[in-house]
Amino acid sequence: MRPANLRLSYRGSQMPFRFKSLPKSPALAAALAAAAAASLAMPASAQWAPPVPWGAPPPMAPAPMAATGAIASPIVISGAVARFYENHSNRPIWFRNGPRSDAATRFLFILQRAPIDGFNDGPRLAAALQNVIRQAQFGGPPALLQADRMLSTVFVRYAQTMRAPSRGVLYGTDELARPTAVNSLLAETLSAPNLTRFVNEVSDVNPVYAQLRDAAWNLARMTGGVADQRVMANLERARAFPSSGRYAVVDVVSQRLFMFEDGQMRDSMKVIVGKRATPTPMIASVLHYTTLNPYWNVPDDLVQSLIAPNVLKQGAAYLNDRGYEIVLNWAADAPRLSPSSINWPAVAAGRERIRVRQKPNPANSMGNYKFPFANGLGIYLHDTPNKVPFADQNRWISNGCVRLEDAARFARWVHGQMPWSNSSAPEQHVQVAKGLPIFLTYLSVRSDGASLTYLDDPYSLDGGRSSFVAR
Repeated sequence: MRPANLRLSYRGSQMPFRFKSLPKSPALAAALAAAAAASLAMPASAQWAPPVPWGAPPPMAPAPMAATGAIASPIVISGAVARFYENHSNRPIWFRNGPRSDAATRFLFILQRAPIDGFNDGPRLAAALQNVIRQAQFGGPPALLQADRMLSTVFVRYAQTMRAPSRGVLYGTDELARPTAVNSLLAETLSAPNLTRFVNEVSDVNPVYAQLRDAAWNLARMTGGVADQRVMANLERARAFPSSGRYAVVDVVSQRLFMFEDGQMRDSMKVIVGKRATPTPMIASVLHYTTLNPYWNVPDDLVQSLIAPNVLKQGAAYLNDRGYEIVLNWAADAPRLSPSSINWPAVAAGRERIRVRQKPNPANSMGNYKFPFANGLGIYLHDTPNKVPFADQNRWISNGCVRLEDAARFARWVHGQMPWSNSSAPEQHVQVAKGLPIFLTYLSVRSDGASLTYLDDPYSLDGGRSSFVAR
C-alpha cells in the first residue's frame, strides 16, 4: 500500500587495590570548581586532529597537578557516572590492570575520528583525556580514579550517540532499542572480559557500518578531513542494523533484499520497491509471523483509478471474476458489502472511499506469502504472481510495499523450513520462532574495501544522480 503520514524518528583481572572515594578537601574542591569553570570556556571544535597511534600509550611526561590527587581538566564528571562508581565500591574500569590502559588508548583514537560518527566533540575530548591520563599516571590512586571517571563520562556520551535511533528511520517497535542508560552502559563496560574489544564493538556498531565508516575515514584523511555529507547520511542509516544475529535488509537503492547471519550476508534476491511518487519508506521493525494465503487490500488510488471505472463498465461481474470483495474494514472477518450499495461514480471521482480486497487466488497480487511487520503505514514484503518486472533494471515501480523475487526462498530462510498450514482458508499466520529484525533502508554509498562507490539516488535524498528515475 502507499505510505501516508510518514512519522520519522529523530534522533579481566582486578588491580591489587580498590580506589577509595576522592578525598574531600578545600584544595580539591577548589580544583574541581576551576575545572568546571574551564569547561565553559572550552570551544566545541569539531576539527579533525592527527590520530593517537593505536596501541601506543599516551606520552609519559609529567604535568603539573592542580592539587594533590586532583586533575585539572575541562571534563566534568557526570553525576550518574559518579554514583555508579560509588555503588560499585569505586572499582576501576579503564585502569583495572594498572595505570596503563590499552582500552583507553584505543578510545582516544576512536574519539579522533568520532566526527565521522556524528560525535563532533570527539577530537577536543580526546586531547583533554590524553592530558588527564598523563596527569593521572603521576598522581596516585585518587588521580587514577578521577581519570577513570572522566573516561567513563566521555565514553557514555559517545556510546549513547552510537546506540541512538537512526534519524530518518521509522521504528515500528521498541524491540530494537539498544541500552543507552548510564548504569546499563557502565555495567556492560565494567563486566567486559576484554575492554578494548568491547570499545571496538561499540564503535563499529555492525559490519556494514564499520566498513563504510573506515573507508570514509581513510578518504577524509586524504582530503584534509572534510566529511562527505552523503556518506554521513548513509552511515546514519547503516547504524540501525544489529551487530550480530539474523536480520533482513531491503535496500531501495540496489533494489535487493539481503539476508544476514552474524554480520555475514548469506543470501540475497531482487525486489521491487516504491516509485518516486509512492516511495518505500525507511523502517526498522521485527517480523513475527508469515501470512499464507493472504488477502490483497487494494490501495485507495487503485480502487479509484482501476476498480471503480471497470465496475462502471462491466458491472459486478468485474469484481466476481477477479475475486474482489468490498468490506467494511480490513479485519480478516470483516463484514462484506454488496456492490449495489456503492456509489461507484463517487468512488471513481474520488469523493467516496471504499475498502476492496482480493481473495487468495492465482491472480492475487500478494501471491502465496505476505510478511507483515509493525510500522503503522501498511508497508510489508510479499510474493507476487507477476515475475516479469524482475528482469528490468529499473524496479522502482510499486506503491511502497516490497515484492520479492522468490518469496518461498525467503520464507524458508525466515522459518528455517517451509512454513505451512493445514488449512487453505485465507490469512493463515505462521509464527516465527524468534522475531526477525527487518530494515527497509536507502544506501546510496557502498564500501569496496578501502574505497567508496556512489550509487544511484532514485529518490534524490542524497543530492546524487540516478541512471534510472524512480517513476
